[in-house]
Amino acid sequence: MVAMKMMQKFGLVVFASLFFAISAIAEGVTVGSQAPNFSLVDQNGAQVKLEDLRGGVVVLEWTNPDCPFVKRHYGRDTMKGLAAKYKGQKVTWLAINSTHYMGQADNKAFAEKYGLDYRVLSDAAGEVGKAYGAKTTPHMFIVDEAGKVVYQGAIDDDPYGNSDSPLNYVDSGLQEELTGKALATTSTEPYGCSVKYAG
Repeated sequence: MVAMKMMQKFGLVVFASLFFAISAIAEGVTVGSQAPNFSLVDQNGAQVKLEDLRGGVVVLEWTNPDCPFVKRHYGRDTMKGLAAKYKGQKVTWLAINSTHYMGQADNKAFAEKYGLDYRVLSDAAGEVGKAYGAKTTPHMFIVDEAGKVVYQGAIDDDPYGNSDSPLNYVDSGLQEELTGKALATTSTEPYGCSVKYAG
């Protein structure tokens, strides 16, 4: 009985550390600060520079194809559907993979598996992820037309996937940003797997 209780406690600790651990990384950006510029290669080998997207709204989504939280959201078309909703509305959606053991080929396979029409960028060195303070997959950021971070945090308020109608913070933030309104929610605690940085 005692052994079973200890195993249950150990299991909870492992679960918490695997899915909700906050990595010991750089502090990253804060809402209202300038988004760090970057230049990364997408799944097709094309260079993508954040500064080239200035004048439009950019959504940054930290991802990892191996993460159960990412798999759940992509199985439900959370990100793909949201990116499609705002396509053609001066919104660019970029997924960034800072997983140290993945590269361009992995991102290409990921994009093909889910039929993604947005770019998946390789950040295996983790430099961009650490500059932003990306902690989990997913971890979302909205960058406004002036290049400032206006939202950072979770994709929605449903970490366990139990809600039939979760509040999608990115959807709400984009609606408000595109209509010139101040975002009602600018920062939330991201949930998911810890970003698998090198080292």
